[in-house]
Amino acid sequence: MDIDLRFGIFLAPFHALDENPTLALERDFELVQHLDRLGYHEAWIGEHHSAGFEIIPSPEVFIAAAAERTKHIRLGTGVSSLPYHHPLLLADRIQQLDHQTRGRVMFGVGPGALPSDAVMLGIDPLRQREMMDEALSVILPLLRGEAVTHKGDWFTLQDARLQLRPFTRPHVEMAVAAMISPSGPRAAGKYGIGLLSIGATSEKGYMALPTTWQICEDMARRHGHEVARRHWRLVAPMHVAETRAKALENVRFGLANWIRYYTEVIALPFELTGTLEERVEQYIASGVAVIGDPDDAAARIEQLWKQSGGFGCFLQMAHNWADFEQTKRSYELIARSVMPRFTGGNAGRLASSEWSAANRAELMDVSRQAKVLEAEKHQREMRERK
Repeated sequence: MDIDLRFGIFLAPFHALDENPTLALERDFELVQHLDRLGYHEAWIGEHHSAGFEIIPSPEVFIAAAAERTKHIRLGTGVSSLPYHHPLLLADRIQQLDHQTRGRVMFGVGPGALPSDAVMLGIDPLRQREMMDEALSVILPLLRGEAVTHKGDWFTLQDARLQLRPFTRPHVEMAVAAMISPSGPRAAGKYGIGLLSIGATSEKGYMALPTTWQICEDMARRHGHEVARRHWRLVAPMHVAETRAKALENVRFGLANWIRYYTEVIALPFELTGTLEERVEQYIASGVAVIGDPDDAAARIEQLWKQSGGFGCFLQMAHNWADFEQTKRSYELIARSVMPRFTGGNAGRLASSEWSAANRAELMDVSRQAKVLEAEKHQREMRERK
């Protein structure tokens, strides 16, 4: 299968309520540094304001610090909740980051995921997608350096413009978050930007993949844009160890806390029932996450490729199901044993190995002849000296 992918993570992050939050944030920085050393391409950082687990309220602040600690990995807002910010101020911050990171920042946007965030801000959750669309309509021209005047339902711009021109031309790379509904791919197509499919391995998310990109392309054509699959990112949870048994043992560390958060705390649908232990077992059995060895991870990525028709980047959902050492080991195993299968990193080596194997007999014969000739030469020289 001819696949060329980038790899990264989607870092909400998720931290148990009994953890020291200062040290939890430091560990998030350490993880991004670890991924940078391993050659991961991207890290997307979440924005959340309630419910206790997802403790980064400003991905821009995190990215500014992470950029100073890393060399190569690109850093994205995953995602900035547009209804929570005045578009001019958010565009200003992203443009500054584009310069500070020398073009390594990416701008992920969405309507906001947690209803509790919106309620605290006095925002009607039923209007969030509409508000996101209105914000996008002015953010893109602002990032391109245009002046914008706009009087809308929830913000006003009067001859507004950014002081900084973009470091990345024509503007910083952007992507819209999508779950199951068509609103994400419709927005991506309407504005000609990328797409972040979160929950690509959930039953409904997986079944929606074949039509997701079609919706995006149809909207792009309608609005005079072109969209490319290389800008489509799929997000799914994984934990990998040397064996399936070890991976299952590892996730006993924190999976129950994560399941409790999704089924008892946040106001999002998560279809598991029974006791906490029963819900954990249901989730493991569902196959939504890969909890296995590198071959299992590779098989899931191939499955997603076939189901979607092709995409550009696979993002692991960071989850802290295992302790930090085993978590880092999981990312390392994927970098060493899974990524090369999809990045072409070993294509030249494999071709060279196959060529050498196919020509082994001939090459061995030539080698033997060379040794015989050298031995004969040596014998002649020895006779001549006598």
